[in-house]
Amino acid sequence: MVEAAGQVLLDPVVWLAVISAAVYGVFVGAVPGLTATMAMALLVPVTYWLPPLPALAAVVTMVACAIFAGDIPTILLRIPGTPASAAYADIGSGLSARGKADLALVTALVSSVAGGLIGAAVLIVLGSQLAQVGTLFSPSEHFWLYVLGLSCAVVVSRDAPGRGALAVLFGLLVSTVGLSAVHAQSRFTLGNPELYQGIGFIPAMIGLFGVSEVLKNLITLEVGPEGGTEGIPPAGSNRPIRSLPLGIVRLMRRPLAVLRSSAIGSLIGMLPGAGADVASWVSLGVSRRSGHDPRTPDDEAALDRLGDATTANSSALAGAWIPALILGIPGDSVTAIVIGVLMMKDLRPGPEIFEKQPIIVYGLYTIFLLANLVLLPIGLAAIKAGGLVLRVPKRILMPVILLFCVLGAFAINGSGFDVGVMLAFGLIGFVLERRGVPLGPVVLGIILGGPLEERLIQVLTASDGSPWAFVDRWPARVLAGAWVVLLVLGLARPRRRSGGGRGEPVGSGNSSRLSS
Repeated sequence: MVEAAGQVLLDPVVWLAVISAAVYGVFVGAVPGLTATMAMALLVPVTYWLPPLPALAAVVTMVACAIFAGDIPTILLRIPGTPASAAYADIGSGLSARGKADLALVTALVSSVAGGLIGAAVLIVLGSQLAQVGTLFSPSEHFWLYVLGLSCAVVVSRDAPGRGALAVLFGLLVSTVGLSAVHAQSRFTLGNPELYQGIGFIPAMIGLFGVSEVLKNLITLEVGPEGGTEGIPPAGSNRPIRSLPLGIVRLMRRPLAVLRSSAIGSLIGMLPGAGADVASWVSLGVSRRSGHDPRTPDDEAALDRLGDATTANSSALAGAWIPALILGIPGDSVTAIVIGVLMMKDLRPGPEIFEKQPIIVYGLYTIFLLANLVLLPIGLAAIKAGGLVLRVPKRILMPVILLFCVLGAFAINGSGFDVGVMLAFGLIGFVLERRGVPLGPVVLGIILGGPLEERLIQVLTASDGSPWAFVDRWPARVLAGAWVVLLVLGLARPRRRSGGGRGEPVGSGNSSRLSS
């Protein structure tokens, strides 16, 4: 491994690929609608002209930086830059509204770096061993994993679990639109061919979080003396370097929580189809249920939970490489494209890659460590630039946000229909928020609805409809038991109503920095 590390660190092409991909990833993650998957697809033609190690360096660095950069619009504007950041959009924007945007962003950055480094360590030390755990998972285990993720979205809806459940059910309903992957029957398409592929997740997410935010601010603009609008006072996010020591101290005083969140992210990341978004929800749910000292200020507890979720985000990225590298099974959509990149370089994933291409494998380990270390200075620069958004008056900022929303929705498939979907979900999101229904669980329901249905039908078909097939294996029983425990703890724990005080935002209707 020392030889591979030296080859990576001494290669100027690798460094050029890392730095370029970091800047590219930060830009992609910070613009709502430009996902890491889409950026990865655009990066593939570039990797064709690069040697294997620089190509892998560009891929790993871009994804790591994009996942963190998605936290910038999430915290500053409550518009998730990536699906993984939707879980803590309310927490981050609530902190920003209370003047702690700089500390929230630095906490997310430091936690992302820590989670990425620990995830890389898991990949290095336990990669081949943990890959064997993934082989134990049948459709029934995947079914319970998805149910756990959806249940976490309900449980973390602090003062309104009923509304959280309603949001999840709505998201699941949206996921049924289009041709059924199981029966190949069209559902809720209304005869429109554009809906045969279902409602696009990205346009729906942009509408729910982006357009609804614009609509909400249109009715809350403060008219100035000359008929204009007052600018948004900066929330302190222009001092990331000064807040860096506080973020590091916060991380160091919670080592067990960091390890717990990293373990959750790594384990969920290595399960095919789960990914960083599920890891965010599960880690946030565990963090909420772990309990805090009642003397701890609410903002401190919110920062801890934000750190836990972002730690799981980054550690899940390395975990997704375990099934991709060792079994040739993509852990998420990004690693699915990565497998294509490896095969394009005549590198076939599988157990034999450790014997035939040790330089590539150990070089990849080094790249993971390097990418997360580079994320720290690049992330600080991104936070510094992102803080300027808060100084732009609403009358200027809102049209720019709407423009990016339209561009992001259109860029996915080049379809005007997707823009219409985005606008429709923007109106739906606006209405749901006015009724106190959280939007994050809607997003998770849309993401997991399809895979959940497929696993449900697979289990029932293989067992001739017997419900015992869902718990006929010990891993399924463990996950089912964890789901029961989650529900019991969620229902048993008393819920306080803060009325919009110092705690985390109640629901999601009043938590945005732009609505303060």
